[in-house]
Amino acid sequence: MEKITKEVYLKWYEDMLFWRKFEDKLAAVYIQQKVRGFLHLYNGQEAVLAGALHAMDLTKDKMITAYRNHVQPIGMGVDPRKVMAELFGKVTGTSKGMGGSMHIFSKEHRFYGGHGIVGGQIPLGAGLAFADKYKKNDAVTLCYMGDGAVRQGSLHETFNLAMLWQLPVVFVCENNGYAMGTSVARTSYSTDIWKLGLGYEMPCGPVDGMDPVTVAKEMSKAIERARSGGGPTFLEMKTYRYRGHSMSDAQHYRTKEEVEEYKKIDPITQVLDVIKEKKYATDEEIKAIDKRVKNLVSECEKFAEESDFPPVNQLYDMVYEQENYPFLQHKL
Repeated sequence: MEKITKEVYLKWYEDMLFWRKFEDKLAAVYIQQKVRGFLHLYNGQEAVLAGALHAMDLTKDKMITAYRNHVQPIGMGVDPRKVMAELFGKVTGTSKGMGGSMHIFSKEHRFYGGHGIVGGQIPLGAGLAFADKYKKNDAVTLCYMGDGAVRQGSLHETFNLAMLWQLPVVFVCENNGYAMGTSVARTSYSTDIWKLGLGYEMPCGPVDGMDPVTVAKEMSKAIERARSGGGPTFLEMKTYRYRGHSMSDAQHYRTKEEVEEYKKIDPITQVLDVIKEKKYATDEEIKAIDKRVKNLVSECEKFAEESDFPPVNQLYDMVYEQENYPFLQHKL
């Protein structure tokens, strides 16, 4: 793993702050009905992504996740303006406004969604890894899921085949404590989700998902194991989300005191504390980062606002193509 330097800490702070503020803006425009449908925000879980990106080779490694998927593609290199535009349903979005909140994709940057079916991405992640092994691409796939998704049978089928074929994949459960509004303790006899890997003799373990340093170290080991032919790993990232499951979540299942307690270990605050303690940046330099983040969020919003909605004919172009069909002219 590359050394975690002053530059890494400063990048982590700016990236995680931008992801947080980007989604805070999404929450604001959602209330204004500029973003519609469901909206699942990542606030509090940013260290899981920041640490993973440090361990990945972004020139070839892949990522796939569920529907809490707005900031991961940005971390992988997708233009954040296009992500914002996609959420606005605009033609300049990552999928020309046809995917929306739960379906952000970028083949160019090897981000494969964005999946609304709980657990649906798990076998797909193994499939991406199978393709890389078959083609000898020397790439690793990171396959993310929530704590609720591990109740799906597809996880067990996938774990079995991934071990049988020794696929280059890292399975990551982002355990934020609640599957929608249901706690892990109410749905699982064992609350140590990582132990599901033991039944398949898959290397597995728990990770502090609020600390990007710990995440980076454990992800680096798992990625190296996969890349060297050692097969899959299953990691349980113990994290927390500060907002509801989605914007429509009244959060009756937890107290405000619980949320405030977890905010004491906010990953952004933890990184900023290290920056200040080790004097990696002056107060003025930190303010400059904050200003850059604010300006970029505003730029993303402006781009999305000013972009056009897709033309009606695009609906048909996205469904099917038939040669010599005289009634609809395809333009894509």
